Amino acid sequence: MEQSDSQKKKVHLDKHIHPESPLLGKDFSQKKVILAGNPNVGKSVIFNEMSGLYVDVSNYPGTTIEVSKGEFAGNAVYDTPGIYGVSSFSDEERVALDVILEADVVLNVVDGTHLERDLFLTQQLIDMGKKITVLMNFMDEVEKQKISIDVHRLEHFFGVTIIPIIAVDGVKKEVIENAVQNAKEGVQREELHSMLHTMLSRVGSQAEALLVLEGDKTVSERHGIAAGIHQEEIYVERRNRVNYILNQVLQDNHTESRVPDIIGRWAMKPLTGIPILLAVLYATYLFVGRWVANDLVGFTEIKIGQGMWEPWIRSVVASFSGESWVREILAGEFGVLTMTVTYVLFLLLPLVGAFHFMLSMLEDSGYLPRLATMVDRGLALLGLNGRAVIPIILGFGCITSATITTRLLTSEKEKTIATAILQFVIPCSAQLAVIAALLAGAGFAPVLIYVAVMVCVLVAVGTILNKALKGESQSLLLDLPPLRLPRLSNVLRKTSIRTYHFMKEASGWFFVGALAVSIAQLTGVLRVLVNTLKPLVVHWLQLPPEAATAFVMGVVRRDFGAAGLYHMSLTPLQIVIALITITLFVPCIASLIVMMKERGLREGTVIWIGTFVGAFAVAGIVSQIIL
Repeated sequence: MEQSDSQKKKVHLDKHIHPESPLLGKDFSQKKVILAGNPNVGKSVIFNEMSGLYVDVSNYPGTTIEVSKGEFAGNAVYDTPGIYGVSSFSDEERVALDVILEADVVLNVVDGTHLERDLFLTQQLIDMGKKITVLMNFMDEVEKQKISIDVHRLEHFFGVTIIPIIAVDGVKKEVIENAVQNAKEGVQREELHSMLHTMLSRVGSQAEALLVLEGDKTVSERHGIAAGIHQEEIYVERRNRVNYILNQVLQDNHTESRVPDIIGRWAMKPLTGIPILLAVLYATYLFVGRWVANDLVGFTEIKIGQGMWEPWIRSVVASFSGESWVREILAGEFGVLTMTVTYVLFLLLPLVGAFHFMLSMLEDSGYLPRLATMVDRGLALLGLNGRAVIPIILGFGCITSATITTRLLTSEKEKTIATAILQFVIPCSAQLAVIAALLAGAGFAPVLIYVAVMVCVLVAVGTILNKALKGESQSLLLDLPPLRLPRLSNVLRKTSIRTYHFMKEASGWFFVGALAVSIAQLTGVLRVLVNTLKPLVVHWLQLPPEAATAFVMGVVRRDFGAAGLYHMSLTPLQIVIALITITLFVPCIASLIVMMKERGLREGTVIWIGTFVGAFAVAGIVSQIIL
C-alpha cells in the first residue's frame, strides 16, 4: 500500500554518517548533482550539455572506472557509470554507489522506449530517499515507435517530476535548472518505509539502510553489521510495483518494423553482420587511414612540423646553446622541442581526434553494441567478451589510444588480455601502410604466411592468458540503443572532450620518453642496443645487420621501425620475417607509457618483456623453417 502525503512520515537521520567518497570529498560549498541511469540512456550527452568542455575526468580510487566532474549553475555535477541498480556487485556499481550516496540531487536519466527496464533503478533511488528528477530521454524514438506514455500519471505514481527530453537535440539550460530545483523524494511502499525506519537506528542514512536490507555486503561491513536477507523480497516487490505502474501509464502501438530496426538485426547476425562490419571498417580506413593519416598528417607533420617548426626551434636553441648536449636534448634527432612537439601536435593530435571522431560516430549511431553482440562468441574463446572488439579495432589505428579504451572492459582479467593482444599482435595504422607496401611486392605466399602467423599468435596469446590468469571473464550484458544517424553536434562535442583529455593526460609522458631516448643516444646506450641485437638479427632471423637499427628505432615509434625496413634490400621471405618481428616487437614509447599507466608498472613490464622475447622467438622459428 502506498503512503499518502498526509500519512507519510519524514525519515530522520541519526548521528551515524557514512564514509565520504574519496573522489567527491567534503566540499559543502556546492550542491552535488549526480547523473544516474542504465547504460546507453544518454547521461553523458546531458552531462556534456551541463558542463561543457571544462571537465575533470578522474579514475575512481582503486579502480580504472572514470567519473567525470563538471560545474553547472554553481553546482558540482558528476556523471556516473551506467548501472541497472545501486549495489556493490561490480566496479561500476561500487563507484556509482559511493557517488550516489553523496548526492544532494539525482537526475535519473531513463530511456522512454525501455521504461520497464529503466524504472527499476528509478524506484530504487526513490526507496533510498534521494531527491530525484527523472529525465525521460529518446522521446523522438517514443514517437516513432508509437508508444503512448501518460507522463502526468507516471509522475503521480512515483511522486517526482518527470521531464521528457531529446538529449541529442540539446536540453535547454533552464530545463535542467528546473530539474535540479524541483527534485524531491518520491513515494515508497509503507511496508518498506517501516523497515527502513527500523534499520536507520544502526546506519547513517536512509540510502544505506535500504542497501543493508538488500544484503549489500560492502555497505554492511562499513557499519559492522550483518547484511540483510530481504533482497529477493524487496526486488520482487519493486519489480511488481514498476510493472503495475507501467500497465497504468503505457500503451505500445508499435506494429511494424522500421528500416533502422531491420539493419540493427542484420548487424548482429554473422551472415549479414560481417559484410556490414567490413563496410564500416573500410569507411574508417578511408577516413582515418587514408585521409587523416596520409593526407592531413602528411601536411601537418611534414610541412608544418618538420618543415616549419623544427628548423625554427633549432635556430632558436642554437642561438643560446651552441654545439652542446643541451642542444641535442632540446633540438636533436629525438629532441624534446623538435621531434616531440612535432609528434604530439602535428601527428598524434590529428590521429587521436580522428579516432575519437569515428568512435563517437559509431557510438552515437548505436552500432557498437550490435557489433559487440555479433563477435561475442568468438572472443569468448580468448577470455574476452564482445566489448573487446572496440579496442582491437581502434588498435589498427593507434595502439596508444586503443590501450586507453580497454577501460570499457568489465574485469581486470579481460583488460590484461586485451592489452596484451594489442601490444603483441595488432599493427597500428602507421605500420600497416608500410606492411601493405612491402607485402604487395612480395607475392601471395609471403602474405599468406604473415597473416597465418599473426592469427596463430593472437589465438595463442588470448588462450594462454585466459588459462593462466586468475578471475572470471564477464558475460556480455548490453542494451541495444536505437540505431540512428549520428548527430554531428553531439559527435563533435564528444570528440573534442575526449581528445582534449587524452592530450592533457598523455602529452607530458611523451616528453619524458623523448628525453630518455635523447639521453640514451648521447651516452651511447642506443648504439650498444643496436650492436647487441645484431648477432640475433643476422644468425637467428637471417636478416641484414642494418635491420637491428630498424628494430631499435621501432621502440621509439613503430612506424620508424617499419619505415627503416622499407628501404632495405630484402628477399620476399626476408620481408615476411622482418614484418613478423616488427609487428610482434615491443610497443613504442607512447604505447609503453600509456600501458604502464593503465595496467601498472609490474604488469606493463611483463607484457613489454613478453613482446620482446615473443617477437624474436616466433620470427626466428619461422625464419629457420622457411629460409
